[in-house]
Amino acid sequence: MEEASAIGLPEAFLDFLKENGVDPSIYTTADSTPRYIRLKPGSISEAQIQQLEAEFKSKLEKVGWLPNFYSLPPQIHIANSMAYKEGKIYGIDAASGAAVSALNVSEGDHVLDLCAAPGAKLCMTLDLIGNSGSVTGVDVARHRLAACRTMIQKYALGDRCRLFVADGTTFSLIPVMEHSDSKSGGEFASKGKVDVFKEWTSKRPWKERKNAKKAREGIGSQLVPGIQDPELIFYGWHSGVIGLSRTELYKIACDSEVLKCGYDKVLVDAECTHDGSIRHIQKFDHWGWETLERRVLDAERTDSLTVLQFRLLSNGFRLLKVGGSLVYSTCSLTAAQNEDVVEQFLRENASAELQEIDAATNWPCKSGGIPKTLRFDPLTSQTSGLFVAKFTKLAS
Repeated sequence: MEEASAIGLPEAFLDFLKENGVDPSIYTTADSTPRYIRLKPGSISEAQIQQLEAEFKSKLEKVGWLPNFYSLPPQIHIANSMAYKEGKIYGIDAASGAAVSALNVSEGDHVLDLCAAPGAKLCMTLDLIGNSGSVTGVDVARHRLAACRTMIQKYALGDRCRLFVADGTTFSLIPVMEHSDSKSGGEFASKGKVDVFKEWTSKRPWKERKNAKKAREGIGSQLVPGIQDPELIFYGWHSGVIGLSRTELYKIACDSEVLKCGYDKVLVDAECTHDGSIRHIQKFDHWGWETLERRVLDAERTDSLTVLQFRLLSNGFRLLKVGGSLVYSTCSLTAAQNEDVVEQFLRENASAELQEIDAATNWPCKSGGIPKTLRFDPLTSQTSGLFVAKFTKLAS
């Protein structure tokens, strides 16, 4: 405790950690926890890795337990490197990469990322589905999802992606299969079917954007009264959107249809207090520790967060097909936002079952407070803190 106090953590935060059984000494590792990057598969040769090391003036250490991941000293900044500017590498903590890896995404899967911002996990998922399947990214914050859009375009990963600004606790759209006749958006107009999605462009005329907004609002009010319709802000050529009418895209599937045609994989990396992220906690040195008391320590906020986390997990699971897999994760180390949420969810969902994470046999992490769950932390894992639980959906 004295060691943690020495790095400037306020007493109120130390009390919060003690109440939640979190070792405050994890915050003494800020200068030794590596920075991680992921190489876009096939984009960098061994010779280029050596060039990158020369540019960083540091050796890239391969992360043996996670393909395409490398570690760097924490003080290295990657944003000025040519490989970053050219879309060949991106920053993502190894624990976050493990959460995606736990899903065991296969080529052809239809994947839902229910809390998609800031986008690194979305990019990794898009890499993993290859040349078939799709990824649907959802986030409630439009500006954060717009940053995801910029990111997937930079890394040329948007072909099978669609992005919706929406509340993850109520989002209800299942994946759509790619149309065999979606070779040209113009073909639909020539057949008289004009109110369909054509190739996405960021430079749509003002009148078209205005009409699209009206159409979204109209469809939303017809489908679920009182709930705003998801806003589609990006879709790739092979995302299944091109050729659909707005009514077809925004059609809500019944429960029986979801069981057969829902998502193969769902990632719910839920909003949390971020107390397991050393770099996030460090920012309060600049933001002011009184801000931490409002964002992290306030009892009403943490209570509302656990309700939100439960609702996100429940809705993500509702959209999962039978036999599919869902990963729930947070970068909090508190039981209230992790094990407690999982236990409540299992009590209320008879078709949910925790799964072993097969890939984790050689991961540098600890078991969570519930069998089959995992915890990463800076001391054990040399990563940011992360809780991971994997579920499957059983047939009723």
